[in-house]
Amino acid sequence: MTDALFAPASRLADQRLPALLEQCAALHAHLCPRQVLGVRMGLLGGRLLGLEVPQTDKRLLAFVETDGCAADGVAVATGCTVGHRTLRVIDYGKVAVTLVDSRTERAFRIAPSPHSRALALTYAPDARSRWHAQLFAYQIMPDDELLVAQPVTLRVSLEALLSKPGRRVTCEVCGEEIINEREVVHEGTVLCRACAGERYYDPSP
Repeated sequence: MTDALFAPASRLADQRLPALLEQCAALHAHLCPRQVLGVRMGLLGGRLLGLEVPQTDKRLLAFVETDGCAADGVAVATGCTVGHRTLRVIDYGKVAVTLVDSRTERAFRIAPSPHSRALALTYAPDARSRWHAQLFAYQIMPDDELLVAQPVTLRVSLEALLSKPGRRVTCEVCGEEIINEREVVHEGTVLCRACAGERYYDPSP
């Protein structure tokens, strides 16, 4: 029955899916198709890079292109998290992720196939809605039908992005501490990015 949350084990594209999807569902109190996509993208990235996922170290980095459900799916599948500084949100509003081996700098960008939604209906023709069809089908569709993976080269420096432990300075305007070499030096003055003009907020009177 394709209205069930989980596809039968015999049809799963990856036998790790049930446990990972249960973790995702616990984060959201529900399970949705984008969570399944996030998990599937994370698992595929691990295979393409030859790395075990979810990782137990900080070798794998993830750049997710949207926040929300898909990002949590990627985090659960890969072990990349914001708190470990191994997951970054680059908000393009796209369900996509670039996974990077920080040792070799090999990277793959993975996104759903443009045809994945239409194909989902052929895998679950008796589902009561498109949403239910996608939730079911995304668990069983082969990688090459569900996802598109492309090798890419990062335009950002991993060394600069990761910085070094213990690096901290103080903004000479607001007095707040800046870590991870995110300061800006303007005419010899050390500034945080907010005081350098990159502020995303304005103080209220």
